[in-house]
This record gives sequence, structure tokens and C-alpha cells, in this order.
Amino acid sequence: MHFFFRTLLQTLLGRFRSPLGAWDVASTPFRVLPTDLDLLRHMNNGVYLSVLDLARVDLMQRSGLYTTFTERGWYPVVVAETISFRRSLELWQRFTVETRLLGFDEKACYVEQRFVVDGQISARAYVRARFLKRSGGVVTVDEMRSLAGDAPDDGRMPEWVREWGASSELPPRKTATPSEWS
Repeated sequence: MHFFFRTLLQTLLGRFRSPLGAWDVASTPFRVLPTDLDLLRHMNNGVYLSVLDLARVDLMQRSGLYTTFTERGWYPVVVAETISFRRSLELWQRFTVETRLLGFDEKACYVEQRFVVDGQISARAYVRARFLKRSGGVVTVDEMRSLAGDAPDDGRMPEWVREWGASSELPPRKTATPSEWS
């Protein structure tokens, strides 16, 4: 429930932050709250993923893409994510999440996100996401490119990220995928 209020707050505050382009880095400020802690009194690993959601919304909102997605009835879904931790985040600690769009493959877009404290990376995540249409179906990468533009040719999308995206993909939803351990 606390993320409901945090989402409302971030959405409201995002309206007052500087506008960005789709390929810019969004820096979204946060603070570790008591409800973010686990039994060891540092930020719970699941909370990191929820905070990443809020930071991605901030990028979409500040770039104007959120409004366009809403008007078209499109919404994002995470299909894969991976995160590596370097340093714990402690109660009341301030941090920012830096978010940038890396690029596209044939089906999805990729985002890199970093938890940053005093200019140092505390954790880093990579997210593979697709966009769905409320009317049914999937938003194509070509439709996404028409809004975001082509990816900058700055080498921001490492080849291993593409390989990770392909290797972590599950079969389509309508394909039987039994849970069988070998």
C-alpha cells in the first residue's frame, strides 16, 4: 500500500522536473523509508525493483511519452530484469535512480537503471520491456521507434544485453510451458 502513495508523490513531483528527451538520462531522487527495510535493516531487494518502476515512469512522464502512451491505450510490461548489488541502502539515505533507454531488439526495448549515492553506483539493473495495447495485441518496435526515434549510435546497448534478452525469453503466452524439473 505504501507504494501507492509513493507512486502518487513521484507522479506529482515529476511534473515539476525538467523535461527530457526519450534518450536522455532521467535522474529521479528518492529516500529509503522505514517500509523499504528488511530484517537486516537495509533496503529490501524487492523494493529496489519497485523503485525502478517509479523511475521508469519518471522518464516516460518527463519525455512526454507517458501522455502519448495513455492516449493510445498502450502500457509497459517488464518481461525480464536483472540487478546487481554493490552497496546496501540504509534507512533515510538519499539516493537517485538514473534511467536511460538503451535501445530495441525485434520485440522489446531495453533500459539501464542505476542506484547512485554521492556519485557512486550502489546497484545496477537492466530491464527488458514490451508495450501492450489495451485494445489487444502488442505495440511493435517500429511503433515505439516512431515515438522515441532511432537509438543514438553511441554504443550504449552492449551486445551481452541483447544476448541476455534473447536467452531469458520465455515462450509466448499461448504456448504450453509446463513446469518440469530435470
